[in-house]
Amino acid sequence: MRIFHSLGRNLSFTRAAEELFLSQSAVSIQVKRLGESVGMPLVEQVGKRIFLTEAGKELFEACRDVLDRLRVLDEDMTGLEEGIRGPLNLAVITTAKYFMPHLLGVFLREHPAVEPRLTVTNQTRIFERLEGNMDDLVIMGTLPENLDLEAAYFLDNPLVVVAQPDHPLVGVKQIPLERIAQERFLSREPGSGTRAARTRLFAEHGLAIRTYMELGSSEAIKQAVMAGLGISVLSLHNLRLELRTGLIAVLDVEHFPLHRQWYAVHLKGKKLSATTRMFLDFLLKDGARLCEEIQPYLTALSPPAKKPGQRKRDIR
Repeated sequence: MRIFHSLGRNLSFTRAAEELFLSQSAVSIQVKRLGESVGMPLVEQVGKRIFLTEAGKELFEACRDVLDRLRVLDEDMTGLEEGIRGPLNLAVITTAKYFMPHLLGVFLREHPAVEPRLTVTNQTRIFERLEGNMDDLVIMGTLPENLDLEAAYFLDNPLVVVAQPDHPLVGVKQIPLERIAQERFLSREPGSGTRAARTRLFAEHGLAIRTYMELGSSEAIKQAVMAGLGISVLSLHNLRLELRTGLIAVLDVEHFPLHRQWYAVHLKGKKLSATTRMFLDFLLKDGARLCEEIQPYLTALSPPAKKPGQRKRDIR
């Protein structure tokens, strides 16, 4: 079962053999025997690549489910004997790296026997990891529409317009969208959730903005803003140090902040370990409270957003 599950994930006899510390021939023999016992081929080879047949796909899903249940059972039994402990595998979208280490640190001080792994990656890769069930939880703001998910909203993600501190619009109240659209915008790459939310807002008001420069990370955008190259829309969570030290200013623009949400997500039906369930409960209960240092900036700009941690909802 583990051999076929590894083959199904890697779609490579070589990589499956390396992962399981077996010879390639041993993997091939076991998969062939498994196909014979099922009564139909499980893999097919096209050129140098292999693919799962329909029967192989069904068996792979069954193997994944059984192995997932066994993993959860083992972790739960260990947890009953020794308290909350064991692995906690998290994947977070790049912009969540500004607050997730802080939240994870608080949780680990309460549960020092937990073994964390935090993978920080872009939106395309985070969708792939989610679809492949590679992590216990995924932290993200934009939910894919093609997957059956359970998503728990635990933290508000306010997006604000930022500029160099000596920008002429700093201090102006309720700047109209029409005025701000005339500025030079620094943007993330296409596919960015922040860029999509910004573009959608302006389009709803019949406005288009011009991207003066496209940059691949929030850090690069912050440096460009500080250098006076333009203005941008960023998550307030990304700006703690810069706002505290006066390196960047938040502009008071109408219809801002844009209130997006951070979700803790997993595939629908996934069996969560005791450690994962404990961490999810921690996020829902304490996540927003532990990120309250941005609240003074929010209060100055807008009424509070809806309260997080109230529900868990199915997507699709």
